[in-house]
Order: sequence, then C-alpha cells, then structure tokens
Amino acid sequence: MRHRFMGGAAISAVLLIAVLALAACGGGATEAQQQLDGALNEYQTALEKVDQIDLQNGFVDLNLPEFEGARLTLRYCVQCHNLANPAMHHAPKWPSIVRRMVLRMQGRGNMGTLMSEMMAGVKAPTAEETRTIVAYLQKHAQSPLDPGRYPEVFTPAGEAFRLACNQCHVLPDPKRHTAEEWPGVVARMQENMQWMNRVVGTKPIAGEPQLRIDEILAFLRRHARP
Repeated sequence: MRHRFMGGAAISAVLLIAVLALAACGGGATEAQQQLDGALNEYQTALEKVDQIDLQNGFVDLNLPEFEGARLTLRYCVQCHNLANPAMHHAPKWPSIVRRMVLRMQGRGNMGTLMSEMMAGVKAPTAEETRTIVAYLQKHAQSPLDPGRYPEVFTPAGEAFRLACNQCHVLPDPKRHTAEEWPGVVARMQENMQWMNRVVGTKPIAGEPQLRIDEILAFLRRHARP
C-alpha cells in the first residue's frame, strides 16, 4: 500500500488554507472544518504508519520494516523542508549532515540569534532519536560505484556520467536500477540540477561541461541491473 506524501511546506499550506477558510466562514463552516480535519488526519496517519520513504517515485511506502527510523525522519525533517531520500547521500556522509540539521533545529546553527528565532517552535530529536535517524539513513543510503568494477567510468564513454553526477553526490552504482528505470531517474536528476543551478547544458558554452543525457543513459544502461 502506497500513499503520496506531502512535504512539510505542502502540509503547512493545506492547513493554513483550511484555517483561513474556517475563520472566514465563521462557526458554521462545516466544509472548511472537514478540510482541516482531513489535512490533520492525513498528516497524523503518515506520522503513525510510515516505515520507508521512497522519493524516487514520490511515495511513502507503509509496509516495510524501518518504522522507527522513517517515522522519526518524517516527524523532524519535514518541519523545515520536504522529506529527504536516504539515497541522496552515501552512508559516511549522513552523520555530519544530521548533526548539522539537529543544531539548526535546536536554534544553534550558523546564523546566531536569527537561527534561534527562525527555529522557534521547531522540535529537535533527542540524542537517542538522532542515532536512530542516522542508522535509518545510512542503511538505505546511496550505494557508491566501485571504480574497480566499472573502469569504463574513467574513459570518454563514462565522462558525461562522471562529470554530471559527481556535482551533487557520489557516483551511484549502475545496478541500483534497471535499464528501463534509469531514464526516469536521470530525468528527475536533471530537474534537481536545474533547481540547484548546476550544469545542465541548456545553453551550450564553449569550454564548459555539458549535460549529455544520451551518453549518461548509454553508460548506465550498459551496466544496469537485469
């Protein structure tokens, strides 16, 4: 059973709209009250049941065993941004990222008093909860490519893949997906790169690296999972 899950900003927007509608219509605003109740129930259900986040497809899977780690990730991380996919980073990188996020939730980030004011009302995980979150993220983290198994990555045939994907994370193992799945993954990564202002090759400029999708997909398909 899979449910589409809204990130923290989307949930907040739904709740805000419902509350404003309720206030505008007065005490007899049955429809607005139902909207508010529905949004609250959806959020509570997700908090209670989620056990693995799969942002590759934009869904939350409710039937896998990582209940506590996923539940805590959902509880704390969506206070400030959309739910993070564990595969955004490889395992060694997650502890420092979580530590940095916890400091921010505690109002002790790199913006001094302003950070404290921005985080007013935001709850931070306990030390034990933080360890559980890190363990969950590391367990489902990105599997880095082993260059010994894929020497082609350092040849011209692997250059487009290597240059593009290294901008944001470790090079993923091509066997993470099948040849049929990779085009969708690459398209989603291209959108992410545009959002983050990475090199996407929309306006070729001489001497600058370009995002060569065909070459990236050719490399990934050659080594994809059967």
